[in-house]
Amino acid sequence: MLIPSIDLRDGQVVQLVQGKRLALATDDWQGWVERFRPFPKVQLIDLDAAMERGANEALMATICAARACRVGGGIRSIARARLVLDLGATHVIVSSALFRDGQIDLEFAASLAEAIGRERIIAAVDSSAGVVTIRGWQERTRVTAAEAARALEPYCDEFLYTNVDTEGLMQGIPIDAVRAVRAATSRTVVAAGGITTYEDIAALEAIGVDAVVGMAIYTGRLALTPPGA
Repeated sequence: MLIPSIDLRDGQVVQLVQGKRLALATDDWQGWVERFRPFPKVQLIDLDAAMERGANEALMATICAARACRVGGGIRSIARARLVLDLGATHVIVSSALFRDGQIDLEFAASLAEAIGRERIIAAVDSSAGVVTIRGWQERTRVTAAEAARALEPYCDEFLYTNVDTEGLMQGIPIDAVRAVRAATSRTVVAAGGITTYEDIAALEAIGVDAVVGMAIYTGRLALTPPGA
């Protein structure tokens, strides 16, 4: 399954290369929301919140009202998770708060699952140089994405694996790295980071993984084909 991605920064829809270099920006969020309407899932990430330099709450709420979105970026507390759900998110994507001192924070994971329900939690296990990377991809932990997925499985309903090293490069995603996460958990797994072609998406589907795509869509490299078309 193809899941289109909307990344927000400074009130705009943007795409970054490896989370750092701005590749494109547009104010036309309405146009992209409309283009994504045929798709059952859309991923919405608040990059400002992820980088702890503000948030795009009003725009997030407007987009969530227009269509169902799973939302991430800066969700580091139970209160923040509840607020994002109140703004209209169907699920929260949580990353940094699930790790502390370079290790997995099972205590917080359990508290979050109890507070909002495991079924509404997507655990993000973003990886760079082989280990989970948090806080806007600025800080590395000491655990692999597969280790994190194995440990966090009781506390979420889905995992989002992003290969930071290939994010935005439109050169494909390392399938073996995705396969390792897929083998570590029985939960739903979604992958992102460099996915560019329908061949990439098919390769992921073959191992039971959905695909989040951003850059390839926004640059026109991947033509949007509505489900069932």
